Amino acid sequence: MSNWIKRKKTKVVWVGNVPVGGNNPISIQSMTNTDTCDEVSTINQIKDLEAAGADIVRVSVPGFEEAKAFKKIKNAVNIPLVADIHFDYKIALEVADSADCLRINPGNIGKEDRVKEVISAAIDNDIPIRVGVNAGSLEKDLQKKYGEPNADALVESALRHVDILDKFNFENYKMSLKASNIEMTVEAYRKISNIIDQPLHLGITEAGSYRAGTVKSSIGIGMLLSEGIGDTIRISLASDPVDEIKIGWDILKSLNIRSRGVKIVACPSCSRQNFNVIEVVNELEQRLEDISDDIEVAIIGCYVNGPGESKAATIGLTGASPNNLLYIDGTPNKKISNEDLVDELEEQVRSKISKQKIESEKIILRS
Repeated sequence: MSNWIKRKKTKVVWVGNVPVGGNNPISIQSMTNTDTCDEVSTINQIKDLEAAGADIVRVSVPGFEEAKAFKKIKNAVNIPLVADIHFDYKIALEVADSADCLRINPGNIGKEDRVKEVISAAIDNDIPIRVGVNAGSLEKDLQKKYGEPNADALVESALRHVDILDKFNFENYKMSLKASNIEMTVEAYRKISNIIDQPLHLGITEAGSYRAGTVKSSIGIGMLLSEGIGDTIRISLASDPVDEIKIGWDILKSLNIRSRGVKIVACPSCSRQNFNVIEVVNELEQRLEDISDDIEVAIIGCYVNGPGESKAATIGLTGASPNNLLYIDGTPNKKISNEDLVDELEEQVRSKISKQKIESEKIILRS
């Protein structure tokens, strides 16, 4: 966790083997967009998400056929699965024995007696509940009271469910209050964070396309995380779910909260560049996508900021004429021509990671 962020310490709930809340790492989630009854496609997508760095995956379970499929899917994967339930509480009861968490929506799950049965099922199976409030599906009386969705309406909806959970002494839950509007979402999370100590699941719902949704999510989620609010995140994009995981990691890496894989520091490029920065960065990023080890690479096109950034990175490249200068661990290493840039950088990154693993193993053996 970045030392400039003072994170609110919430209670801890366990989603499978992933602790959410407290001082635990902020987990990254996504949701499958396959037909849940298509078990093979859903399993494959879950495995792709796990490979991309997902900590938790949510699966939609709209009916009883999907509930049957969910149980089979759960048996075929290792990552914790959240069953996403709307409207029919009986579906939640059906999958409670296989899900790692039940997601219910206060706006459509029904009255207290139905919630009570879901709570009982969660207790019997020792799993948490996520109460997921959405601006687009608020209870009808709240829609009438407030006229249109706002932060207070989201919070009131959430607190209604908190009252029910408290009534049955159930504390094994986390909360989300999502809207597609950044201001509304941020205000709602700030308010609920001051009222309850349960872990909060952050997200800007229906954020939009890959580009627009990434911007909206980064701003809204980034604001909250920088204030110490939030324990798990989901980036909601009209895109490949794997993109949601990648953007989630980029947000956490940008705030120095968590790091995974290659972090590339690169200049935007200008007429001073001595090699095509954009081409090098894009190709290198694609080649190194399989790496999950934490390493920083600086790619700077000229000698203005190049030496400073390269010295601060594990591996750095500074543009220079006639040949570019490669840095390893902050020290100039050798000169390389434009023709060999990507191959050389990839080789250096993989070599460095291999050496780091050997050193780590030696330390473990000595201890």
